[in-house]
Amino acid sequence: MKPLWIVAALLCFALNSSAQDRVAAAIDSLPTVKTIDQVAISPDGSRVAYIVGGELSVASIENGETNRIAPSQNATREVTWSVDSHHVAWLDDLPGDKPASQLWSASASGDDLAQHATFEGYAQTPRYSPDGKTISILYIEAMPRVAGPLQPMTPLAGVVGSKIYEQRLTTIDLASNKLTQVSPADVYVYEYDWLPDSSGWIGTAAHGSGDNNWWIARLYAIDGRTGNMREIYKPKWQIAEPHVSPDGKHIALIEGLMSDEGLTGGEVMLVPTNGGAARNLTPAIHASPSSLSWNSNDRISMVANSDGRSAYMVLNTAGLKPGAHWNGWTGEEVIGTQTDVWVPSASFSRDGSASAVVRQSPKSPPEVWAGPTGKWKQVTHLNDGVQPTWGETRNVHWMSDGHDVEGWLSFPKDYDSSKKYPLILSIHGGPSWSCYSKWNSAAMGDMRAASLLGWFVLCPNPRGSYGQGEAFTQGNIKDFGGGDYRDLRAGVDAMIKQFPIDAHKIGIRGHSYGGYMTMWAETQTTRFAAAVAGAGLSDWKSYYGLNDIDEWMIPFFGASVYDDPAVYEKSDPLHFVKRVKTPTLILVGDSDGEVPMEQSVEWYHALETMKVPTQLVVYPGEGHLYNKPADARDYTLRTLQWFDRWFSAADK
Repeated sequence: MKPLWIVAALLCFALNSSAQDRVAAAIDSLPTVKTIDQVAISPDGSRVAYIVGGELSVASIENGETNRIAPSQNATREVTWSVDSHHVAWLDDLPGDKPASQLWSASASGDDLAQHATFEGYAQTPRYSPDGKTISILYIEAMPRVAGPLQPMTPLAGVVGSKIYEQRLTTIDLASNKLTQVSPADVYVYEYDWLPDSSGWIGTAAHGSGDNNWWIARLYAIDGRTGNMREIYKPKWQIAEPHVSPDGKHIALIEGLMSDEGLTGGEVMLVPTNGGAARNLTPAIHASPSSLSWNSNDRISMVANSDGRSAYMVLNTAGLKPGAHWNGWTGEEVIGTQTDVWVPSASFSRDGSASAVVRQSPKSPPEVWAGPTGKWKQVTHLNDGVQPTWGETRNVHWMSDGHDVEGWLSFPKDYDSSKKYPLILSIHGGPSWSCYSKWNSAAMGDMRAASLLGWFVLCPNPRGSYGQGEAFTQGNIKDFGGGDYRDLRAGVDAMIKQFPIDAHKIGIRGHSYGGYMTMWAETQTTRFAAAVAGAGLSDWKSYYGLNDIDEWMIPFFGASVYDDPAVYEKSDPLHFVKRVKTPTLILVGDSDGEVPMEQSVEWYHALETMKVPTQLVVYPGEGHLYNKPADARDYTLRTLQWFDRWFSAADK
């Protein structure tokens, strides 16, 4: 006969194994879909190019006739149209440990296939010149990794800072295939647009490290012959989406408080190309513009987040009156130019009369749609027959400190209002970002499987988020863990009042800023049964000196940690760590440059020392977001298993 302690241990192991199997089964039962890497409409609005699984196709919007362009053994990305709509060009990534790619072009029918250049290093954003003679591209020669702070960082070695890789505007002459690096070797160019006469570009750029200095980028005119750069505009905040008017006289861009490159939101600014004062076209709009395109010299198409929904309107260069309300198309689904959409966007025809988007929602998997904006017709049928297996998702609102806060609430599958259910509070990254209504069933950290496990999931948009205008986005300046935390707390309270939620089974999770808010929240309350902090920030003082992107912090805190340590300390989880009682799972990539692994190790060490149930999982070779599908699945699996374990413990 076995001793009782052995029997108990075996029973515990069996129960844990059963829970793990239950969670894994829920994740593996989620429907798989084909994802769309990019969609781009032709300038004349007649065709749409799209990339699925590294393969490029061009379809007629009128009749749906589709041509598959240049099947490749490699990964095709970043397709662009010639101004006359006759040709497409794209990048084809080559295999290997270091980035390398080739630039190809073909006619819209797939004929006239031509290779133009090979890039040893990272290349992105190819664009035809207006005269059709040249293709420009952003190129980092000899770059050892894919560019961007979300990617795995190269380990430090040797003399630190002795080598800076700058992203330069580069041209390929289509007659000779001659490659010329044009912009200066000591400047990093982030985004650009051709001048209408093909003489050069306007672009956002900064000196120094590309990963770190996007937050202080300025607007320049760049001479296409000499590479000389003339500063046009020094913004107060961050800038993105620069576009030149058809007559070349003005530049439209988005300026606002942005926490990450690519997570665009703010207000639309109009800047004279020859220099001069910028003019705000959308003062105090109750939305967050994220994508722009000129229709004519006085009209701009604008895509935005409006109260958590995708929205579109045409903006006159006369501008909106202060406080104007949104007056265009809105939809609960998220629209973008790829499946993995960060913020709402669209690809527009030259006159703005037509656009192409990837549409998706929790009810509908991603597909390409194109035509008049808001009246699109479906172009692809990649995921016909795929149905959601999860419960309903609703847009919800609640009040907090006089603010009308919104978010998205996912319901348990087979929801029964007479039963009680657990709730997971799932906090987005950023903080200048937002929760959206999207399909998202295979993404890292996606909580869709929680519905199959019988749980609610609330994804809130507290102060600091996009969707309610720039004042709301700036609402957490010098106040991390203050008003935003109160908005989260009020959201949980509101959901408990409205829905049958078991107050003893509430979990909290998030990644990046969401990881920070998870760590912060467990220093402020013991209401959570479990917590999962992905790439969390535990100690602002040490973080400032460890991360690769410290410039992002100045707009939020007003000064460096060396100049004003007090403003950082009041929002510092480690300062209050002795209050933590919540069982906490900590997940991080070992090559994360945005929120370095050491921040997670520091939190783990503190909780373990204080005997708080905790576990740290480090993913080798991963950055801020995980590139390996197995790691992304494991991240989600461990997250849900952790909640399942502690929700079960709450029953005992």
